[in-house]
Amino acid sequence: MKTLRVNAADGYDILIERGLLKNCGEKIKKVVSAKKAAIISDTNVAPLYLETVEKSVNAAGIETVSYIFEAGESSKTTANLIKIVEFLAQSELTRNDCVIALGGGVCGDMAGFSAAVYLRGIKYIQIPTTLLAQVDSSVGGKTAVDLPQGKNLCGAFWQPSLVVIDPDVLDTLSAHFFSDGMGEVIKYGCIKSKSLFERLEEENAVDIIDEVIYECADIKRGVVERDEKEAGERALLNFGHTCGHAIEKLCNFSGVSHGEAVGIGMVMISLAGEKAGITEKGTADKIAVLLKKYGLKTETDLPIAQIVQNMAFDKKRTSGGIKLIMLKSIGSSFIEPMPMDGVKSLFGVE
Repeated sequence: MKTLRVNAADGYDILIERGLLKNCGEKIKKVVSAKKAAIISDTNVAPLYLETVEKSVNAAGIETVSYIFEAGESSKTTANLIKIVEFLAQSELTRNDCVIALGGGVCGDMAGFSAAVYLRGIKYIQIPTTLLAQVDSSVGGKTAVDLPQGKNLCGAFWQPSLVVIDPDVLDTLSAHFFSDGMGEVIKYGCIKSKSLFERLEEENAVDIIDEVIYECADIKRGVVERDEKEAGERALLNFGHTCGHAIEKLCNFSGVSHGEAVGIGMVMISLAGEKAGITEKGTADKIAVLLKKYGLKTETDLPIAQIVQNMAFDKKRTSGGIKLIMLKSIGSSFIEPMPMDGVKSLFGVE
């Protein structure tokens, strides 16, 4: 078993091992004093893994209740959040009990945010079942739901007590959702690891996925430790996301996946950076070629003016504009605060 320690909040471990799902109960028992756990999952994941997790958690002496919501980003709403919180109350969970997020990024957001606000905060465990969640969203304590005005605008920083990663669950992941996760993997190469980027070019990520998960989680761990509440460096993790979130919103959070939108966003900002003389020439092409290798989109038919207009609702905005995440070159990223007029000019929008 590989273990990474995240020294944020009270500190917690990321456990990575094949077959770990069947033994997750004993690992959870070591970090919580719960007598009851509420497992939050969705209609895609619950039929596959809920029973396995329930059996393991029950065997560890913890009673379980479960709440299943309709899979998809469109379920990530304030209305559904309240339903989950009310379920926790109806199930009579106490402050000593815990929530278990069993699913992908949406599930982790919903379960984590409900744990953050129920009884002013109870412990929760992340059991990510998608590549995107394993390499990125399950680590770091960002939890949120979407608002009509934009993605992830209502949320809280609430660190998990444990992250349980079993790469075996990726065997049931569709090719589409594997590609979706690769959008975030490629992002890590772009912002922090030229060697990871080059390895993804030279090899097939499927063949080295355990190592990929570990490296991405380790990069995320380091960033979170240095900047837990996104006062500085952590914003780098949003490379491609400012454009990407705007694209997701314009598509009403359906029709384009998060990884696809982020991929398009990475190409967009890199092309703009190249034209402005900020980013090394050829960087956008390198990113586009790698995205295509893993089945991801590199462009959108949406008008650039609409995308830029919706970027104004990004959660990284300030009173003076937006913090854009840009590349000097592959593996070298930086934060560029820019007024909205400057953003429009960067993307060639009048």
